[in-house]
Amino acid sequence: MVKKLIKKGTEGIRKQAAKVTKAAKVSRKPRPEHHVSMKMGEGWHRRNFLTEVIIPSMFSPREEITSRPSLPDLKAGQVGITWIGHASFLIQTPEHAVLIDPNWAKWLKVIKRLKEPGLAIHELPAIDLVLVSHAHFDHLDKRSLKAVASDQPIVVPENVGNLVHGLGFNRVHELQRWESMELGSLKITLTPAQHWGARVLHDRHRGFGGFLIEYEGRTIYHCGDSAWFEGFSEIGQRSAIDIALLPIGAYDAPTGRDVHMNPEEALRAFQALGAGLMIPMHYGTFRLGFEPLEEPPDRLLGHARSLGLDEKIRILREGEPAVF
Repeated sequence: MVKKLIKKGTEGIRKQAAKVTKAAKVSRKPRPEHHVSMKMGEGWHRRNFLTEVIIPSMFSPREEITSRPSLPDLKAGQVGITWIGHASFLIQTPEHAVLIDPNWAKWLKVIKRLKEPGLAIHELPAIDLVLVSHAHFDHLDKRSLKAVASDQPIVVPENVGNLVHGLGFNRVHELQRWESMELGSLKITLTPAQHWGARVLHDRHRGFGGFLIEYEGRTIYHCGDSAWFEGFSEIGQRSAIDIALLPIGAYDAPTGRDVHMNPEEALRAFQALGAGLMIPMHYGTFRLGFEPLEEPPDRLLGHARSLGLDEKIRILREGEPAVF
């Protein structure tokens, strides 16, 4: 009798689980265009990211920034760019101060920040606009966003807005691919990327991308995260890009997936964009791949020299503003 009840109960649970799974499949939102494959790459299990990278990083000292910034007074037509670290930038015009992917976190769960931010939050000017490229924890850090929020607007890709509501922004702009918003003389456009935007495993419907930031005839492109894809050519055809902020790290991913660009691919993207100048990012802060922290910029400069592009590469140090 007991066995029959257990069997009946088990069958009921299985049927209910099947119904839930079926309903989830029906209601599941479609993935955005250019979503990378989530299949593990070949040989990913042959290395141990925990023992080779995460644990050694825990015992590595965090590098401090010794020089404190002096933010520039900009003249008409100038833009200022300050790399805060990883994918975080402060972009300034004579009229605006824009933060992109602000992240002051000391840890990404178990992954330690190995270099202090180039700017402390209290050293920031009044921020007029915040841009977040996608929902990954190294790009969308809620504590950092809450700290910089001061009743100003924030721009995110579609289906990401619910993550930033209630953090202190007066308006959340969710942009679809190639959609734009304007703030005075500033125009922001969300561009495609070859990546994915899930915050957790089940929300792969979230958008992702990069940003074109246009101001009085000048255009800065922040790539967000992306693997190499042909879409870089279209981005360059749609806008004459003066400065491209391109990721060059985390290419030796623990999953083996092709989700980030290595330095050579980033230079290929730079050429496809037809941009005037490249500033590398997404390296040297969090060790998200097996490659050593210092490897990406060395590889980038070496390959740039072989292509005769070294004069078009500008390596920024965290916290040191550059005026263009």
